[in-house]
Amino acid sequence: MARDLATRVLLPATLLWGVIVGVGLLLVEVPENDLNRTLVDLREPALNTATMVVSEGASTLVVIATAVVVSGLVWWQTRRWWFAGVPLIALALEAIVFLTSSAVIGRDRPDVDQLDHAPPTASYPSGHTGASTAVYVSFALMATRIRNGTVRVVVIVVCALVPVGVAVSRVYRGMHHPTDVLAGLAVGVTCALIAWTWWPERSPVTTDAPTAGASAAV
Repeated sequence: MARDLATRVLLPATLLWGVIVGVGLLLVEVPENDLNRTLVDLREPALNTATMVVSEGASTLVVIATAVVVSGLVWWQTRRWWFAGVPLIALALEAIVFLTSSAVIGRDRPDVDQLDHAPPTASYPSGHTGASTAVYVSFALMATRIRNGTVRVVVIVVCALVPVGVAVSRVYRGMHHPTDVLAGLAVGVTCALIAWTWWPERSPVTTDAPTAGASAAV
C-alpha cells in the first residue's frame, strides 16, 4: 500500500501541482476580462437564478456531503472500501492541490460585478469547478460498473455535464476567469483518475449495486 500511495497518488499529484502552478504563474498577470464583461451584458434574472443554483450545488459543504453520502451507499452495497472511497480520495487530492496552488498564485478575480460573495481563496484555479469535477467524474467512473446499459449511460452523461455547468456558472457570475475554470476542470479530472487507479483492483465490481449510489449523485 505504501508503494502504491507513493507511485500512484503522491507522484502524479505532485506533477499535477507543478503543472497547475507553472501555468498559473504564466497567467497571473494576463488580462482576461473580455468574456466576463460580455457575460455581464447578457445577464438576466432567469440565468442569474439558474447559475446560482448550479454554483451553490458545487459549494464546499454540498460537494463534501454528496461525496460522503454516495460513498457510504456504494460501500453499503458493495463492501469494497477501495471502490466506495474513490470520490473521497479524489476530493481530498483536489482540495490539497487547489488550496496550495491557489495560495502560491494569488490571482485576482475578474474585474466585473460579482454575483456571489468571493471566498478568501484566489481566483486560480477554480475551487468550485475542481471539487465538483473530482467528485462527479469519480461518480461517472464508478457508474461504468452499472450493468443496466440505459442507467449507466444516463448517469455517466449527467455526471459529466455537472462540472461543465458549474464552470460556466462560475464564469457567468463573475467569480472566475475562463482559464481558472479550465484549470479547475483539469485538476478535478486528474484527481478523479488518480483516485480511480491508485488501488490495484482485487475483484471486479459488476453488479447493479452501484446504481443506487451513482443515481443519488444526480
